[in-house]
Order: sequence, then C-alpha cells, then structure tokens
Amino acid sequence: MIELVLPWVEQLEASPFGALMRESTLFYPAANLLHLLGLVMLLGSMLLLDLRLLGFAREVPLLEASRRLTPIGIAGLLLLLLTGFCLFAADAGPLTKNWLLQLKLLLVAVGATNALLFRALWSARLADWDQRPPTSGRLQVALSILIWCGVMSAGRLLAYV
Repeated sequence: MIELVLPWVEQLEASPFGALMRESTLFYPAANLLHLLGLVMLLGSMLLLDLRLLGFAREVPLLEASRRLTPIGIAGLLLLLLTGFCLFAADAGPLTKNWLLQLKLLLVAVGATNALLFRALWSARLADWDQRPPTSGRLQVALSILIWCGVMSAGRLLAYV
C-alpha cells in the first residue's frame, strides 16, 4: 500500500509547498498551533458529548448538547485535516513509513466510521437516552472515547518517534 502512494508523497515533499512548510519559520509553527486548536475543538466537543451520552450532566438536554457541540467538532475535524496535510507535506516521505502515523490514520478512519454509524443508528432516538440509554449505544460511545484518545496519543507521539 505504501508503495502505491510513495511517488505522490515524495512529489509532495519535494514540491514548493513542502519546502515552504519545512523551511518557513512562520508557516509550520502556525499550522502546528492551528492543528492543536482543531484537536481541542474536535476532541473537546466530542468528549463532552460522549460523556453526556454516557449519562453525565443530565441536566443538559442531550439533543441541545448535540446540536451545539457537533458543529464545533466538525469545524475542528476540518481544521485538523487542512493543517495535518500542511504538516505532512513538510516531511511526507518519512512520515508515510512511520507506524504511528499509519496507526493514527487508521484510528481516524475507524473513529469517523464509528461516528457516522452512531448518527445513523441513534440520532433519531437520542431523546430516549435520558430515560433508557441502550447498552450497545453506550458501548459505542465508550469505544469512541478510546479511539479518539488513541488518535490524539499517536499524533502527539509522532513528534518523538
């Protein structure tokens, strides 16, 4: 699989954009800070919503929490994708071969699939969660927390491995 994307990855790293991200004293640090902002937006809103789904802060209506937190999480995800691409361009070749990046991307795909599946299965029944939350739904929410904490951990460890 890596062999299929390696030519594209090498072109990206060697491109003027890759050089700009690697050599600029402004762009790479700015992208890094914005990437962290996206992480806070995504994980912060998602963890708050997931904890609410698990039964915490029941005084906050679940549908209202979802309505307010979901757009913040989506904006954070979009910011992460944009800035992640910028950061990746600076060192694309070695990063592509790094097992932590591969794990992070796999977990992002699993987390996004889990979120879409959750929406498909439960969004129409969220109002019922305060009376009788389904065990399978709560397990899916707990899995979400684990997946996204894994994404965050793998991403932060990339700087050290």
